[in-house]
Amino acid sequence: MTDSRTDAAELRRRTQELLAAHPPATTDRLDFLRARFDAGLAWVHYPEGLGGLGAPRSLQAVVDAELAAAGAPDNDPRRIGIGLGMAAPTILQYGTEEQKRRFLHPLWTGEEVWCQLFSEPGAGSDLAALGTRAVREGEEWVVNGQKVWTSSAHLARWAILIARTDPDVPKHRGITYFVCDMTDPGVEVRPLRQITGEAEFNEVFLTGVRIPDTRRLGEVGDGWRVAQTTLNNERVAIGGARLPREGGMIGPVAGTWRERPELRTHDLHQRLLTLWVEAEVARLTGERLRQQLAAGQPGPEGAGMKLAFARLNQEISGLEVELLGAEGLLYGDWTMRRPELVDFTGRDAGYRYLRAKGNSIEGGTSEILLNIVAERVLGLPAEPRTDKDVAWKDLAR
Repeated sequence: MTDSRTDAAELRRRTQELLAAHPPATTDRLDFLRARFDAGLAWVHYPEGLGGLGAPRSLQAVVDAELAAAGAPDNDPRRIGIGLGMAAPTILQYGTEEQKRRFLHPLWTGEEVWCQLFSEPGAGSDLAALGTRAVREGEEWVVNGQKVWTSSAHLARWAILIARTDPDVPKHRGITYFVCDMTDPGVEVRPLRQITGEAEFNEVFLTGVRIPDTRRLGEVGDGWRVAQTTLNNERVAIGGARLPREGGMIGPVAGTWRERPELRTHDLHQRLLTLWVEAEVARLTGERLRQQLAAGQPGPEGAGMKLAFARLNQEISGLEVELLGAEGLLYGDWTMRRPELVDFTGRDAGYRYLRAKGNSIEGGTSEILLNIVAERVLGLPAEPRTDKDVAWKDLAR
């Protein structure tokens, strides 16, 4: 619930009190983050006691600006983006009070990293066709199956997981949502090496993994509805990140253009201008979307932002390689690594070009997102479906 008494001035006062009690220059980073959470300044729109003050979401910028000016540490949001952008809002909406108090604090401080066990080898774009099974045994669920394309699984302490609990109903209705302990002996994480040389993604095998019913989010069989909260937030997190002008992929290309006039041609100039404008439009559209979020949960509009993000990244990185000519064909480092985060702007043009290819797949393929925009944003008729009323166990596979 929003507390109308918490305005910008009050948040500045609370932030200054935090800084006075825990000076960033002399306070351990983790201690500072814990104190910030306890002061309700982690995410101000969350309830009191859960890192917030019930204030409007838009006022988070007031706190962030004060802390940045004081040189305070942040929680390294890129490293824990799945927890912040996907797990936390789902736990907040569907979790019990005990679950919220157990998971949100270490999630926000970065003490516990999260990953997302959704996609499977046979259920990527058609996620509701997933086959990982969870069978109830008393007060536990026994999970068996395989997940794939799991970012940060090699670092994660916890995972958000959807599994099939009833194969006798249509595919969207027999799914349940869980929190999975990644340290369970039945969880095996294997790296998936990508075209970039890195293995930021993983495949995860679940064999006899036991999950207490107390770590279920939402009702049994209602996992698809719970997952929509995660997916809507995921698209906003991927496509709607706050950026300064020339932030993201357009920045390195514009920088090269200014610094190396010998590479310029009229055709490349026209293409760069077009992409620069489109990147700025996407940035401002993302800002407007974030302002709309202050009034409620993200909706299907985030699919449009994620679509634009993928297309622009691929076109901009392609232009950068062309601009650099033969130099653009060089690739700095093929070392097999399992990174903690994806750094688009800290690597060379070849890395950006190859890594951007995954943008139209991860977080929902562009084809599926186009369907979401068509049906749920524009209100166009849905495509005919033959599996809508067929039990999952009877579907052809």
